[in-house]
Amino acid sequence: MVTVWGRNNSTNVKKVLWCLEELNVSYERIDVGGQYGKLNEPLYRSLNPNGLIPCLQEEDFILWESNTIVRYLAAKYGEDTLYLSDTRARASAEKWMDWVTSGMSVPFKAAFIGLVRTPPDQQDKAKIAEGVEQLNALMTIADSAIKDQPYFSGDKFGIGDIPLGCFAYAWFNMPIVRPELPHLQRWYHSLTQRAAFQKVIAIGIS
Repeated sequence: MVTVWGRNNSTNVKKVLWCLEELNVSYERIDVGGQYGKLNEPLYRSLNPNGLIPCLQEEDFILWESNTIVRYLAAKYGEDTLYLSDTRARASAEKWMDWVTSGMSVPFKAAFIGLVRTPPDQQDKAKIAEGVEQLNALMTIADSAIKDQPYFSGDKFGIGDIPLGCFAYAWFNMPIVRPELPHLQRWYHSLTQRAAFQKVIAIGIS
């Protein structure tokens, strides 16, 4: 049995849940983090000494870092579906996973935490505006990159689409001004039609 530790409104937890749903892998989820706490309890720290979510538990195998978990699940359960057998195709898809983590995490946190999880009278408007500006610039890069292909994973949906898809859901639903990005919007619309996306991603932002 696969167990996912983490609250379902965490963007990083959503990556793992989405992957599992796409692969039709049975799992259970345990709420930790955010309003549920428990991240500093000895039990959880024994699983993930960083005290962060998500954490994957599969019998005696423990794994953390959301992108690594997605890669593992795809390799184990998704041969020739989410997992691309061609080395170059897989690397091209995976670069978008790391691009999201390295470039988008900081401005996303500034915008999302600032707008969605901070009371209006406590919001840092300048910090939020800076985060939104940086996010919009990054999404513009993504829009250009996908103009000649349906997915960031290539010709079909794959692991390269999952991290950015999670961030894109929040980006498209935050109360911000967004540039017109037709290629990205076309890609995002295709994601919204997927049953797994509807089940674990499109649950509102909070």
